[in-house]
Amino acid sequence: MDKTPSLSSQSHFGHIIPPAGVQPGKGGPSNYHPVSSSLLQSTKSTTPTKESETTTKTGESVPSEKPIREKPATSKSKPTGVTTATSAKHVPSSQSNSSITTSSITAASSVPTTSTVVTSAPITSSNSSFTTVSTTTGGSATLSAPSTNVTASTSNPIVLSSATPSTSSILKDEDKKKEIYGFDAPFMLFSSTWSCATDAQRRFRIAVSSFIEEYSNKISIVQLDEDAGELVLRSSFDHPYPATKLMWIPDSKGNYPDLIATSGDYLRLWRIGADNQAKVETLLNTNRTAEYCAPLTSFDWNELDLNLIGTSSIDTTCTIWQLETGQALGSVRGPVDGSVRTQLIAHDKEVFDIAFSRGSKDIFGSVGADGSVRLFDLRHLEHSTIVFESSKQSSLLRLAWNRNDHNYMATFASCSNEVLILDMRVPCTPVARLSNHKAAINGVSWAPHSSSHLCTGADDSQALIWDVHEMPRPVDDPILAYQAGGEVNQIHWSTAYPDWISICYGNRLEILRV
Repeated sequence: MDKTPSLSSQSHFGHIIPPAGVQPGKGGPSNYHPVSSSLLQSTKSTTPTKESETTTKTGESVPSEKPIREKPATSKSKPTGVTTATSAKHVPSSQSNSSITTSSITAASSVPTTSTVVTSAPITSSNSSFTTVSTTTGGSATLSAPSTNVTASTSNPIVLSSATPSTSSILKDEDKKKEIYGFDAPFMLFSSTWSCATDAQRRFRIAVSSFIEEYSNKISIVQLDEDAGELVLRSSFDHPYPATKLMWIPDSKGNYPDLIATSGDYLRLWRIGADNQAKVETLLNTNRTAEYCAPLTSFDWNELDLNLIGTSSIDTTCTIWQLETGQALGSVRGPVDGSVRTQLIAHDKEVFDIAFSRGSKDIFGSVGADGSVRLFDLRHLEHSTIVFESSKQSSLLRLAWNRNDHNYMATFASCSNEVLILDMRVPCTPVARLSNHKAAINGVSWAPHSSSHLCTGADDSQALIWDVHEMPRPVDDPILAYQAGGEVNQIHWSTAYPDWISICYGNRLEILRV
């Protein structure tokens, strides 16, 4: 029996047809954005017990460019790394309503990077869940048969992060053959997150959440059983309403307790014990006096300062939480609590996502129903920067920051089949448009150790991997594709094991070798 997959840092892009026996899921919510659930529109700040109405708006097609809009600023200083200042309203909290492996692709000189060069490897492999993508004479992308003749320029290796842990010694040679592992849940899945832990007891864990249109939902922790060679359920616990996002604490050094954060009606921190059982560590809410709270659409954990978490909400605000441990960093084992560091009105309409820059602990961005991408600096919250704004004001749903070149972000609009790549140094106009999906996109994730690669998942049941190293030249086709058994609701590239990508469709979780 095939056992655990190869986690070698020398794995690389390859091409095989997904193996037979992978059962299709039951489908997924069509371009589901969690805020659109009627369960999360207006929930009681006490224990919620019933559904309520939704006001989330969806957009049409991907926006066209429009000159940057400036607002009067109350400060002359500018956020670090951004170019144009606009106003942002600061609100006191009391006023709130609530692997890929290395390859020999030439890096474009116009795309600077701050990473460390690591030994490059070929881009071909027989141990991959993905197939190569060829282009017909008409320009449309098609899946190609397995090949061993893929080549790439070798003038400059892709620049990778030296912080990526090597896992080549974990598995036996016979375990390197399996490219896909699947787990079927008894409910539809939506949110998911990889654990950053690499120790023997906690490595290769993924948390997934249910999408059940009821108050009672579930969070499940799944782990790769290296002896059985399959994903197995380690624990499951109740969660009120469908979680709009899950995130394992990005603590690769083990300085903090094993924590999972979830958003929905509130921001919750869960402590995961040695037996993978969870208990609520703290519940964070900006509005403790009103009967109802504004649901949270998303959040992000600051990887450069793990004491900071930012949340976005349908009430147009972003809130930055300061975690309080009462202990010095490096020895946190006691209780973890949190308080509001700052809250601000970030957009004119609902805010759908927030993301911290991987290059500065003080810079974060947000997207929302007003169709804009905005940047903020925690040191200068009296103004913000609009780096992109759609002419049609189509709702922008997700924001993903390049993990290695911090000038680049990716976003996409509601009901759109196109991902926009933005350069903070060149506001207003996307530097690339990735438009090979045939249906609405639901997720995007940058490679953890390459500034040139990202993956996307959509309602066309495809997971695509893109190489954007030639920006600003057009990126016509993805380089690899995987056909899932249903609409792909989530896609994440593992930071601890960059050879692997996870997707959710229907009631099925799959991890795919890249």
